[in-house]
Amino acid sequence: MLLWLVAALTAGTLAPPGPVGTTGRQGDFAAAAREFGVPESVLLGVSYLESRWDANGGRPSVAGGYGPMHLVDARAAAPAGPLHPQGDARGDDSRPMGPLPEISPEPSAERRAPADTLRQAGRLAGLTPDTLRRDPAANIRAGAALLASYQAAPSSDPADWYAAVARYSGADDQAAGRAFADQVYAVLREGASRVTDDGFAVRLDPQPGLRPEAAGAPAGTGALRGPGAPSPAAPPPAPGGAECPATLSCEWMPAAYERFGKRKNRDYGNHDRMIQARPIDYIVIHDTEGGYAGVPSMVRNPRYVSWHYTIRSADGHVAQHVPTRDIAWHSGNWDVNSRSIGIEHEGYLAKGTWYTEAMYRSSAALVKYLAARYHIPIDRAHILGHDNVPGSTPKSVAGMHEDPGPYWDWAHYFELMGHPLTPPRNTSGSSVIIRPAYTVNLSYFTGCAATDSSRRCAPRGASTVWLRTAPNPDAPLVTDRGKHRGRPATYSVYDHSARASTGQRYAVAGRQGDWTAIWYLGQRAWFYNPASNPSAVAARGPLVTPIRRDVRVYGRAYPERSAYRGTRPERLVPLQYRISPGQLYALGDTFTGMHISADSFDPARHVITRGRLRYHQIQLGHRVMFVKADDVRVIR
Repeated sequence: MLLWLVAALTAGTLAPPGPVGTTGRQGDFAAAAREFGVPESVLLGVSYLESRWDANGGRPSVAGGYGPMHLVDARAAAPAGPLHPQGDARGDDSRPMGPLPEISPEPSAERRAPADTLRQAGRLAGLTPDTLRRDPAANIRAGAALLASYQAAPSSDPADWYAAVARYSGADDQAAGRAFADQVYAVLREGASRVTDDGFAVRLDPQPGLRPEAAGAPAGTGALRGPGAPSPAAPPPAPGGAECPATLSCEWMPAAYERFGKRKNRDYGNHDRMIQARPIDYIVIHDTEGGYAGVPSMVRNPRYVSWHYTIRSADGHVAQHVPTRDIAWHSGNWDVNSRSIGIEHEGYLAKGTWYTEAMYRSSAALVKYLAARYHIPIDRAHILGHDNVPGSTPKSVAGMHEDPGPYWDWAHYFELMGHPLTPPRNTSGSSVIIRPAYTVNLSYFTGCAATDSSRRCAPRGASTVWLRTAPNPDAPLVTDRGKHRGRPATYSVYDHSARASTGQRYAVAGRQGDWTAIWYLGQRAWFYNPASNPSAVAARGPLVTPIRRDVRVYGRAYPERSAYRGTRPERLVPLQYRISPGQLYALGDTFTGMHISADSFDPARHVITRGRLRYHQIQLGHRVMFVKADDVRVIR
């Protein structure tokens, strides 16, 4: 125990140990289930989908839910808007976007406010709202009372509780409620076990044969399609339809495609329609930095930006806005936009809200479906956070977005997609995948409080590790010349410049004691990686190394100038970074340069230019970037 404590302190992480078994959180669920006549497995399953049994430090989710049972205080729900996104989401320096309008939520947004289950459950259990916010055991007890109140007739059979579980979701339509219940019963069949964020071991034993009678109908309301069909050139979804797997509740909420302004063929929004099939190499994960209720008014404004899907926090409901064949303006890099699908998740990077299991599971199912359809590898070189997208030009690097941030649980996300970040057998040596234990990785961050950017954030699990200039906890953080222009990195939750994230693969640059160095932005970067509590796992994969000094790095993989026909050539603008012989970087993919010129309202006038210049995508820093294949040697 003492060695574990010392290691955690040295790494800047500390998980508070707590009681386990029937005397801890497991006992709280058992007692509440007995008191209110709810099958214990059902209570555990509902709570797992809402919170993964975590207390979240008494902080509300973006939907205003508190505690393990996600009891909703409608007054604490995130505001619908207006929102003010920074930067140019289109990321095309040949046609920069103007100032974005302030967006106010539609009047109907207030009618979609979540039900106040916190007070309803409190009345049923005889507990005050404040107690339910701060006391996890009381929260579980009140949640059990609320769930029991939704049950038509007493029953000890978990299969009989489907309708009550669907109602507990708080979804505003039956399809979304059924989808939530389907996911709960999937958890009951699979089982689950974990240590919560406050140190309690909880287990749900699997019930593989459990099949509730009410689960027969499909959950989704959209036009449901299987992987591989239709082709990327298929017609856009009709109203009421969406490109989603059949297991999800999806709706078609179309983004605006309208002309405005004086330049009728160029002033339009808020995405680009495509007739020709475009390659789709990436899926980009975002968070909304606002409430779901504001989404309709944003995507329906042609002067605003766009993305392909939004996933609601409370129940995992999915809305699609842009057909996947079309280009949404979401990542801040036109090259990435033209080759990606963007998914927004209701939540905040740093304001104390947390991502629900319902949202994780819906997102994982959607990404797995899209990856199969477009043959996208399910790894961190292709499933990117917005914070992994490179700047297009040196000028744009510093302003690129940081979401979904360090609190997104990448390891759990990949487990849900069936691609856990585990090391292959008999592997050691040349590269590592970052993989700290999320729950106990309570890294130091500042900047979560809007009123005081220097104040420490509340400790909670994180998916990143800090990178230092030497194998010493007192050594300075590494610097990012593009992000800070010579100034030191910070511990801000909004500053990724000295962090490596779960799932990212890096070339090993050295080892010393409990420390490992990786090649990062042209320098050695050290992170604490003790064998007793490792922050990374050994990995296989190709690497690249420069064959000449000061190899330039790019934020876009554009064709050579001579490849353009009938459209203005785009300049190959290198970024601030350079790499040299002796350095090694993980190779994520290889592309032939491509550019889509889509500066007309008429998609028939769009031009796709394909060249012969080849690029390698590398994990240069926290963000992926590109090098010309002729400038490096691949080591396999």
